Amino acid sequence: MQTVRVDLADRSYTVFIGTGILGSGHPAFDIPRGSTALIVSNEKVAPLYLESLEASLAGVEVHNLVLPDGESFKTLENWAQIIDRLVEIRATRDATVFTLGGGVIGDMGGFAAASYMRGIDFVQVPTSLLAQVDASVGGKTGFNHPLGKNLIGAFHQPTAVLIDIDTLDTLPGREFSAGLAEVIKIAAVRDADFLDWLEENRHAIASREPELVIELIRRSIANKAEIVAEDERESGVRALLNFGHSFAHAIETLTDYRLYLHGEAVAIGMMVATRLSEIRGLCKTGFSDRLGKLMTSFGLPLHIPEDLEPSSIIETMKLDKKVIAGSARLILVKAAGHGFIDSSSDKLQVAAAITASQKQT
Repeated sequence: MQTVRVDLADRSYTVFIGTGILGSGHPAFDIPRGSTALIVSNEKVAPLYLESLEASLAGVEVHNLVLPDGESFKTLENWAQIIDRLVEIRATRDATVFTLGGGVIGDMGGFAAASYMRGIDFVQVPTSLLAQVDASVGGKTGFNHPLGKNLIGAFHQPTAVLIDIDTLDTLPGREFSAGLAEVIKIAAVRDADFLDWLEENRHAIASREPELVIELIRRSIANKAEIVAEDERESGVRALLNFGHSFAHAIETLTDYRLYLHGEAVAIGMMVATRLSEIRGLCKTGFSDRLGKLMTSFGLPLHIPEDLEPSSIIETMKLDKKVIAGSARLILVKAAGHGFIDSSSDKLQVAAAITASQKQT
């Protein structure tokens, strides 16, 4: 068992990482302050792990809600279903929401917890690698608007995060690879040694060796926890965690969330951002090739579909949450482990980076 502490004064919490946590009677499950818990899951995960989580919550009146699976279901309607279920079970302010699934479930369930009775407790139980290394930590919750991703939401920190890597045994290979994109992201902008480690161990990681999986989750979360502790509401350094995301969110929106998994879109977005850094002479030529080689070894896509016009991507990015006073805040890189916030890239440079990312290189 590994633990990482997210230090946020009275909102601090612990992330537990290990094997055999679900159904084990682990002390981390002694969390609900009241007698009622609602488990929110999806149609893929619930048949696999809902019963184990329910068994872990001994002495608590447990209810559940199972929603459709997928980014396209991260909607107002499904958020409202969670609220309706909380009302139906007569949940009070001491109830706890448990989010069992990937980032979509964690985001929607977390926002329901944030908005129900102006805020109740919730516990993240992420079952996808992407959620385990990134989405479950930091308190970002919400859902998508038809014109943009995550435009509705709130910062609401979980009470705890319980990561049982045994859940990755049933995770499809494509989704495991998508999670690795978020691991590469944080290494690329913050931790050069971690990036070296990922390259050195890429084959064993791809084979899901448990010790290495636990270590990459721990290192990813430790990096993110430090950033969140310094900048909980993304007014400064936390924006580094958006490396590749402005482009990724535009690509996801323009393809109706159906062509790529989120991590796959982030992989493409990182390639665009890195190429933009090279075009502007901010980092040495070749860093995009280095990232591309690592991502290719994990089966991640690198190229924007040719039928997506650069102008359409740029226009869609104007609705991104990271736009301030009309200027896009992009995360660019100077070198491995050294990301920075940039608002000075012009449209021609951005369009050139997008075009370069559409070509097979």
